[in-house]
Amino acid sequence: MAVMIRLARIGKKKAPFFRIVAIDKRSKRDGQYLENLGTYNPLTGELIQFHVEKIEAWLSKGALPSDTVKRLQKQHATSLRTPVAPAPAKKVVKAAKVEAESQEVATKA
Repeated sequence: MAVMIRLARIGKKKAPFFRIVAIDKRSKRDGQYLENLGTYNPLTGELIQFHVEKIEAWLSKGALPSDTVKRLQKQHATSLRTPVAPAPAKKVVKAAKVEAESQEVATKA
């Protein structure tokens, strides 16, 4: 039995939502799967759940990931590495601009 790690659609019409599953290669897209490995929302591009340990276990057993699952693995790895920049820094810059403009107006008067 050849096992694939691929997506199975669970969303409704015009609102796709996918499970990342380990499934027999010959099964239907939405057929019975061996194990649920995560969920993915393509509308927002967000990985809702991503069980790295389970996916690595299936890969070590010889399962083959689909191209989309490979891309999602890379996306998950980069999301863990990149720190999120603090948002308040932009507000401080805007506040500094406003102060500078108000000082210019005060000096002109």
